[in-house]
Amino acid sequence: MELSTSPSSVSVPSLRYQDCWLYTPGLVPYEVAWAWQRSLVAQRREDPELSDVLLLLQHPPVYTLGQGASLDFLKFDPAQTDLQLCRVERGGEVTYHCPGQVVGYPILNLNRYRKDLHWYLRQLEEVLIQVLAAYGLPGERYPGLTGVWVEGCKVAAIGIKVSRWITMHGFALNVCPDLTGFQNIVPCGIAGKPVGSLAEFVPDVNLEQVQQQVAIAFAQVFGVKLVQSVTHDLTPWDLATGEALD
Repeated sequence: MELSTSPSSVSVPSLRYQDCWLYTPGLVPYEVAWAWQRSLVAQRREDPELSDVLLLLQHPPVYTLGQGASLDFLKFDPAQTDLQLCRVERGGEVTYHCPGQVVGYPILNLNRYRKDLHWYLRQLEEVLIQVLAAYGLPGERYPGLTGVWVEGCKVAAIGIKVSRWITMHGFALNVCPDLTGFQNIVPCGIAGKPVGSLAEFVPDVNLEQVQQQVAIAFAQVFGVKLVQSVTHDLTPWDLATGEALD
């Protein structure tokens, strides 16, 4: 299968520098971040004028299945395991999240950009390719597949959901995770292709610095101005009702 590193299929939107709120809450349970996303999307479906949001965070160990994902790609019995498994509304097959990844959830109104899901996926790949380039690594695409590879190892997975052109879910970049958790699955349903991390190529890589680089690349690729927001205000209850949970 031929690799492609050419940016010719990716077009960067004209810079509009609209505000996009950036939240970096650190390590967050998957269900909590999922609730945040659903609340943010619901708000923006009701009021499309609300600003876009980018969540950059980490998760404790968890396996997630896309809406139509096959259980055949699990190497364990989901009925007889202590491993956390969530089926969610994104596309794609099974993947694994754990500390040491930068997980990104853009909540974007694509009416402001381009109403084209393939374009959006390629833009997310471009963000990650630019991050890798900052560390001297050539990020690669496989035609027909979604994600980013370095020297044949998949270092970033992407899975999205779009409703009324409002996006949720997103990407996971392996910075310095414990990769053994991937041994329990066929990652993204792609057999025979290894999963890798930045730490294998850049041993002293720092996750917080990579997260900052992701934010920089995201702002450049999507032509937005990121506005750092306080994370303690971001709870499912605040977002859904405006009230804090006691």
